[in-house]
Amino acid sequence: MDLSSEKIQRALSKYKFRDVAIEELQKVHRLYPEMRPSTGTYTFSDGSQKNLLKLIDNIPVKYEGCSYNFPIQLWLMDSFPFTPPICLLRPTSNMVIRVGKHVDAQGRIHLPGLHNWDYPKSSVVGLLTEMTAKFEEDPPLSSKTTGNSSNPNEILAFVSNFHINDGGIRHHDQPINKVSVIGGGDLGMASVMSILAKCKVDKLVFIDVADSSTKGGSTDLEIFGLPNVEVSRDTSASAGSRVVVVTANAWNNEQSYVSVVQTNVDLYRGIIPNLAHLSPNAVMLIASQPVDIMTHVAWRQSGLPPAQVIGAGCNLDSERLSHILDINLNTHKQAWFIGELSDSKVAVMSNVGLNSSVQPEIASGSSITKPLLDRAIEIMKNPGQRSWSVGLSIADITNSILTDKMKIHSVSTLAQGWGGIGAEVFLSLPCIMGSKGSMRLAGVSLGQEDDAKLKGSITSLSNLMSQLRM
Repeated sequence: MDLSSEKIQRALSKYKFRDVAIEELQKVHRLYPEMRPSTGTYTFSDGSQKNLLKLIDNIPVKYEGCSYNFPIQLWLMDSFPFTPPICLLRPTSNMVIRVGKHVDAQGRIHLPGLHNWDYPKSSVVGLLTEMTAKFEEDPPLSSKTTGNSSNPNEILAFVSNFHINDGGIRHHDQPINKVSVIGGGDLGMASVMSILAKCKVDKLVFIDVADSSTKGGSTDLEIFGLPNVEVSRDTSASAGSRVVVVTANAWNNEQSYVSVVQTNVDLYRGIIPNLAHLSPNAVMLIASQPVDIMTHVAWRQSGLPPAQVIGAGCNLDSERLSHILDINLNTHKQAWFIGELSDSKVAVMSNVGLNSSVQPEIASGSSITKPLLDRAIEIMKNPGQRSWSVGLSIADITNSILTDKMKIHSVSTLAQGWGGIGAEVFLSLPCIMGSKGSMRLAGVSLGQEDDAKLKGSITSLSNLMSQLRM
């Protein structure tokens, strides 16, 4: 690799680890002698620019018995090799990018090796090997040529118009019902099994996050090989999901409750932005604890609209409440718990029957509804098994999203502006759930006791959020 030109030497002089960078480049040259170094100006997402070295080459990729040359460029940061390169496809005029779990619409390449870069264990040579393997599984480029020719480029172009999965071929205008569950443990496993039983999914990805304390179970899923289930430890496998369920927790043994919650916030910082990037149109369903706080954290870290980030919240207890009112008390009306998932939650009832075609609203408190709700809550004293019950609740919400059911669930959502709430806080509220996410029912005036409970929750949640490092 010729590094002797004046431009390259001038660029290298600004690298913090110049000698180590040169040594790494020489290793690349020994295995990829055609890879060419050059200089250029890289523009970052914030508009800032920097003069950097870049490597340009075509990497050979085999797909369905044919070989293709995919042009790439690797921008080397001035702290290289201790920071990973920025890897891009550079398609020619007759090529089109195929967006997938390893490549975005701008041609930026995303690989586990980049996400987990740790020099000297990580290297450009290892990265190129991984890149070739991933591209052979899912080619990121296709030719613009169309027709029925047997030319390999044209066949690859035809393939790019379809998504290939275990069930065959599906055209792009038919979205895949893909769901990803992030986090192992009892709740993760319960969610996976419940979603498989309740929902019609084309693919379910179960990702056991390495830093989560709720690990385990994924090995058994691998051993028994359930249909349409992929087990992974890499969040990139979640790309293209319609629903992303997050059950991961990272509890530690610290005594301070704020410190305990902070461990979950730190865990989320490492996974939530990437999950949102890989599935920008997905509804993110949070089940980590404390659910109202972690849903708030996920919304902030993801950058997604509030309608797309919800928590499992009071949905389970609300479904139990409605069932008891319908079966035991013969009211035939839906009811919900609203507020914080704690003893401070408040019970409210719909103003219309379960089978009414009228858009439901929350009924104003009355001398009739309160005794009914109080009696139903008394019957609910035996909560039942928690993990599997929450898993079933998660599956029910997921089904409403996948089928665009427009069913009302009490889920943790941004409550600001609802019923006069001024604080940025997440609480469980009755929301219509569909393929685009959540839409809150209109607010209602509560009685003095219930209003005090809600305000108390808002204060405590706001105080906790103010103590956390995002």
